Amino acid sequence: MSEPKKQEKDFTKEVDALLAETLPIAQAGRTTEAIDKLLALEKQTRNAADLASTTRLLTAITTIAYEAKDFALLNSNISLLAKKHGQLKDSIKQMVELAMSWLDDIRVNQGEPAWLELVETLRSVTEGKIFLETPRARLTLALAKFHERNSTDPSAAPKPKPGETAPTPFQSLETAAELLSELQVETYSSMERKEKTEFILEQMRLLVLLARAKDKEGKKLKAEGPKSAAAEGSKGGVAISDGESEWVKVRVGGRKVHEGFLTEKGNEDLKLAYYDLMIQFALHSSAYLDVAKYFYKIWETPIIKEEVDGRGREALENIAYYVVLAPHDNEQSDMINRLYIDPALAKLDLQYNLVKCFVTKELMRWPGIESIYGPTLRTTMVFGPSPTGDEDETAASAKRWEDLHTRVIEHNIRVISHYYTRITLQRLTSLLDLTPKETETILCRLVVSGTVYARIDRPAGMVSFKKKESAEDLLNKWAGDVGKLMELVEKSWMEMNAALAVKARS
Repeated sequence: MSEPKKQEKDFTKEVDALLAETLPIAQAGRTTEAIDKLLALEKQTRNAADLASTTRLLTAITTIAYEAKDFALLNSNISLLAKKHGQLKDSIKQMVELAMSWLDDIRVNQGEPAWLELVETLRSVTEGKIFLETPRARLTLALAKFHERNSTDPSAAPKPKPGETAPTPFQSLETAAELLSELQVETYSSMERKEKTEFILEQMRLLVLLARAKDKEGKKLKAEGPKSAAAEGSKGGVAISDGESEWVKVRVGGRKVHEGFLTEKGNEDLKLAYYDLMIQFALHSSAYLDVAKYFYKIWETPIIKEEVDGRGREALENIAYYVVLAPHDNEQSDMINRLYIDPALAKLDLQYNLVKCFVTKELMRWPGIESIYGPTLRTTMVFGPSPTGDEDETAASAKRWEDLHTRVIEHNIRVISHYYTRITLQRLTSLLDLTPKETETILCRLVVSGTVYARIDRPAGMVSFKKKESAEDLLNKWAGDVGKLMELVEKSWMEMNAALAVKARS
């Protein structure tokens, strides 16, 4: 594409005359003849850098082909005009935008094959041109939605050409995700920030769908055995655990979205869509604390918080569920304590009492927790079976219920370590309602993570929670105690002197 140059001549009168001459020719059905006449003058206006005249000729040529319903001629002329030596950028841009405005009409009245050919033509024309990056992104989005629809409704897809096979639903979904993933819209200077965010969210949504499809396929192959997986791989099928690469892309896409922009007025829908996708990503990796944070962001949204008995209540309940599911650390402890004193949580009796159990330094017996909270919790989306009957979601809910049991046990161990310095393994096992082996496993995991300090004496059957102090620690502790003692002696001596002075004056 040549650099802009100064206009050498004005062809307005020549263009006016030629358009008046070629319009009747085109209406008479001699489309090719009319276009050839316009192409001859287009070369002169292009070489003279007459932007207005060149633009009028390009739009006239494409309009004649469109009105004649000759879409092969339309596609060939768009490609030809865009590749002309020294073609003006603004002229190409206006021609492409005009052709894009016809897409909906062509899809409805001429069918999807004609629409698809024009979309592919426009995408090839816009490829590699920075000044056409935004139109290309919009075309790619339309094409991705077309392939996504084919993945959910294969019967609506156009019939394949002779010798070609129709893509499977999985292949259509994969094509849709790959098309959008190729776009780096965050670098586009000509695209508005809101539109950029919408594109990134659409990329993330398709990647989540593809990742789940690949994960499901991977589980299916694992269930069928290694031979089936090898055979599928040799045919170019999906490899086991391939969905992980898509989940990584979702995480990368999430970092491209500016969360401050989502909090601005008018962006509530984008904010809710973004955090919904991030929740799905966090649930995939069982990052429960992140899930609780994302639900908290949703709950903070004014339109959600106003729905006290609707989405606001649901978001607050999920915050309570996932914050207690999260492994204990400083961040989790801070969040659960802030949630506990929130007046909004006090209005939800069951969730408030559940959080209170984890905040209070008292033992919780799992059978009691299961009998009190189980009937309600097992009907929720977090711990209950999938309402759609999805086996993967039901298995994930069952895992979260097991994780809740684990968190109760870990809480009890922390409480016991706070009140006991030594305890028999038999007594610890009875307090935790576990077998000795399960008790040792969970206790060792907490010790490795640094949550508690403990040492097990298996021959004696004792567990010690008191950390053995070194000589240096004992000396420092003794020095601190001596310092406190001297401060008390000095304070007492000063008070005695003051009392004696007052007595002497009297």
